[in-house]
Amino acid sequence: MSTSEFWFERPRPLSDPEGVSNLAPVTPAATAAASEANILDAYSQAVVNVVETISPTVVSLTAPRGVNRGGQGSGFLITADGYALTNSHVVHGRERMLAITQEGDQLDVDVVGDDPATDLALVRLAARDLPFAPMGDSTTLRVGQLVIAMGNPLGFQSTVSTGVLSAVGRAMRGESGRLIEEVLQHTAPLNPGNSGGPLVDSRGRVIGINTAAVVMAQGLGFAVPVATARWVVGELLKHGWVRRASLGISATVVPVPRGLVRELDLLTDRAIAVVEVDPRGPAGESGLQPGDLIVAANERVVASIDDLHHMLSRLPVAQPVQFTVVRDENKLAVTVQPRHDQ
Repeated sequence: MSTSEFWFERPRPLSDPEGVSNLAPVTPAATAAASEANILDAYSQAVVNVVETISPTVVSLTAPRGVNRGGQGSGFLITADGYALTNSHVVHGRERMLAITQEGDQLDVDVVGDDPATDLALVRLAARDLPFAPMGDSTTLRVGQLVIAMGNPLGFQSTVSTGVLSAVGRAMRGESGRLIEEVLQHTAPLNPGNSGGPLVDSRGRVIGINTAAVVMAQGLGFAVPVATARWVVGELLKHGWVRRASLGISATVVPVPRGLVRELDLLTDRAIAVVEVDPRGPAGESGLQPGDLIVAANERVVASIDDLHHMLSRLPVAQPVQFTVVRDENKLAVTVQPRHDQ
């Protein structure tokens, strides 16, 4: 046997029986590089897992067959029997839509209910045994956590973008003029067609419904929280519309003279001035009159129409409201029993 068939190993010192000293030293730079690779892998894996789980539940919604114009956007299934959430501005008040699934199937869609005040709509696909997205809890979110937006922007199906949750508790005005409260702000890029798609956390749970992005801005996307969506879905399934407390008035905001503020010991220098009163409505039956200045409700200051909407939206309809009213430079209390209004 020739010497070329042998290989020779550097003798190991007695203090290094395993030959560890022959290995390349582990430097801080190498440790950091390995750590960054692991972080990237974990981030990527989280996104991949979410996409694989949620993508089959996302659908593209378009105008029905034979209609040239109409809403277009995204939606996602929330039950196996075809119920799906989307934006109100996607359905455009229509009774029927067309859904295209990830696999390319085209399904007829009935609009179950539409709530422009929250920019949410509930639709139902003509199919059964469908994959559906699990709902999360938008009340426990933390700024900075990973979020994933899914939808069909500009007609490109099953598009995914990622970002972080940059703020919670925002408010934005819907098409009806009411404020949509507790809105989520995030940095996942949104484009036309993303509307109505899910905003998902790293565990694959829907935390919001994408509704808008600021034009000509980067990293300013907004989503209606899933807590609001749960309430809206319940109302639409039970009643076909979202019940809200109504007073039967039209009103505007006016300044209160400083002398009157001091004289009556008011806590605000702005008031809601009653312009018109429906005599058959709750306010009219309770004695509220045109010209009355509403300065408080249940002893809480209301200095804008948004304040009044905010208070009524959180009040059980069966519960009366005691308004503090200024009439003819006198302060008095008027109790009103709100009613359901569509």
